[in-house]
Amino acid sequence: MSVPDPQLVAATEIRARIDTSKPHSARFWNYFVGGKDNYEVDREIGDQIKQIFPGLVDVARTSRYFLGRAVRYLAVDQGIRQFLDIGTGLPTADNTHEVAQRLAPDARIVYVDNDPMVLAHARALLTSTPEGETAYLDTDLYDPDAILKAAAGTLDFSRPVALMILNTLGHVADYDQARALVSRLMDGLPPGSHLVICDGTATSKGMIAASEAYNSSGAVPYHVRGVEEIGGFFEGLELAEPGIVQVTRWRPDPGDSSGANVDAYGAVGRKP
Repeated sequence: MSVPDPQLVAATEIRARIDTSKPHSARFWNYFVGGKDNYEVDREIGDQIKQIFPGLVDVARTSRYFLGRAVRYLAVDQGIRQFLDIGTGLPTADNTHEVAQRLAPDARIVYVDNDPMVLAHARALLTSTPEGETAYLDTDLYDPDAILKAAAGTLDFSRPVALMILNTLGHVADYDQARALVSRLMDGLPPGSHLVICDGTATSKGMIAASEAYNSSGAVPYHVRGVEEIGGFFEGLELAEPGIVQVTRWRPDPGDSSGANVDAYGAVGRKP
């Protein structure tokens, strides 16, 4: 009897877990940032939401730019060489490891997501420099202890780590639970570690309507929050300037649309 190819078996199992009958946030977001890893059901709800609130496309794209600037700040200004990125999403251009390792080839990055399509793409695309290391964990945000335990196989928790949670915490319906998950993750990281968060915010009628339309599509709901609630995730941390602001206004590069209003806020905070 022939022995099944483990990689083929794993790929078959992953495909079996992919549900193309309902929109999915990673694929929906991929569509908004110009990616091609999405299905008709994702594009349909995306086009509907564009009609309701075209500004959500700006939220998706400017949040991506915020990621790049935050990683650059951490790698260059703060000397961070380890990144724990939860809610990876589908790989596009300038993923966390690409930005970090361009600046610091020895950087180590652990991606965390539990979506099967993200897993399939991550294994193929999230490669590393020879000096650094990139790993992917098929783990759930709701199990922070499991994340920390598995990430310790790649990251050295005696040295500072940047915890990246971008456009993900809105999936946690209960705000207190979301804060508790972030706190537990930060408690497991040493002093000098950083927290990076950005999320869509309930700062316009259009954004609220877009969120309601998405949540009624059958996808896993995404809850937009107030700016003060985004700030609550950083309690006890030292905020980097300029604090909690629209993602377009967080340390914009020269020539950026720094004055653009978007319904997404973010910040970077340091653990004392």
